[in-house]
Amino acid sequence: MKMRNRSMVLFGIAFGLLLALSVQAAPLVSNVVGAQRAGTKLVDITYDLADDDHATLSVTIKISQDAGATWDVPCTSLSGDGIGPEVAPGKGKSIVWDAGADWNGQWSDQMLVEVTAAINAAPPPVRGEWLVVDLSDGPNARRYPVSYLDNAPGGPWPVAGWSDKYKTTKLVLRKIPAGTFMMGSPADELGRNPGGGENETLHQVTLTKDFYVGVFEVTQKQWELVMGTRPSTFSNEACYAARPVENVSYEDIRGSDLGSGWPANNAVDGYSFLGRLRAKTGLDFDLPTEAQWEYACRAGTTTALNSGKNLTATEDCVNMAEVGRYKFNGGLNHDANADTTGGTAAAGSYQPNAWELYDMHGNVLEWCLDWYDFADYPHEAVTDPVGVNTPPGSHGPCRTARGGSRTRSANCCRSTYREPWASSKQLDIIGFRVVKTIQ
Repeated sequence: MKMRNRSMVLFGIAFGLLLALSVQAAPLVSNVVGAQRAGTKLVDITYDLADDDHATLSVTIKISQDAGATWDVPCTSLSGDGIGPEVAPGKGKSIVWDAGADWNGQWSDQMLVEVTAAINAAPPPVRGEWLVVDLSDGPNARRYPVSYLDNAPGGPWPVAGWSDKYKTTKLVLRKIPAGTFMMGSPADELGRNPGGGENETLHQVTLTKDFYVGVFEVTQKQWELVMGTRPSTFSNEACYAARPVENVSYEDIRGSDLGSGWPANNAVDGYSFLGRLRAKTGLDFDLPTEAQWEYACRAGTTTALNSGKNLTATEDCVNMAEVGRYKFNGGLNHDANADTTGGTAAAGSYQPNAWELYDMHGNVLEWCLDWYDFADYPHEAVTDPVGVNTPPGSHGPCRTARGGSRTRSANCCRSTYREPWASSKQLDIIGFRVVKTIQ
């Protein structure tokens, strides 16, 4: 719905005639001022744009010479920060109309100009390999600025050492290219589930859309800056900020009403983490599907770990110790006041995969969108899978968590390992990372 109001502004025009512009604006637009630049055919329009819920809006103008009966005056020669599909709210937004270029001297003594601000119908265009959300202004921010970068924000890629700001006040995502991979595990993989591991059936999956995925698991500080709360167990004031947030349920992240609708739709509740993040960025962030998660975790590998190595043992494994916090390198410490040598590790403490993604093995389990299907994976090739449509009734409604955790043995931290959990469950071993699929 586009509601508008109107104000009158008079302009002198280049050929000695008077062009009267009646500026018709949406409720989000105010303080409209217009003037022709002396001795030119340029018309300046300035206005204030306010919106509490969206990071950018789409602003357009139309021009008529007969009081709005027909919008027939060409107005393509437009510039300034106040026009286009991604205009950030603010004061003194500017539109410059080159009347001479568009209208070629065919002047009317009265013209109507309509300025309209509307919520973007489509996500902003994708511009870079990295996506960064600035959460610095906290839970009361009107918006979170979004940047697309061609180069890694932490330095030349691969980044030698990520600053803590990219784990706390800024949310960093990496663009992952669409592609085809083998999802699941081969029958002879050491550590595969007892009983044959049939819910890890190896099958071909094709993802047809690029997507951005969090470089790190969402941390406690990032949760606090969006939600204003500190739900996590490992809350030592000296080191909580860069640790992964835990004790958050699928419902906390997506909501228990609208947010329970996946895969029928991707709606989330406004009060949820993703609801707030979406509203303040204008981007449809979400949890990953299981297929997106495993594809991102593997980064081209076919081994049990994304380092390109397999397990040497199912319990205590030196190869697992390289890539994440687990049962045998400090993870079993349950002391909430422990430093990061025990319990959860600070994000990015271990070796990343080839796509510069950290902690895909261990630390905390990560929620995925899909219902957990207790039956086998399909044996045939599939494209863009979203999981089963409804939860298998005999086992209860469980969503899937991936990647293992600080309390798990090596075999339960493999790239293909899966666990079922009720969507309302809050545990100090479950967290998440965010994804933005490129439509």
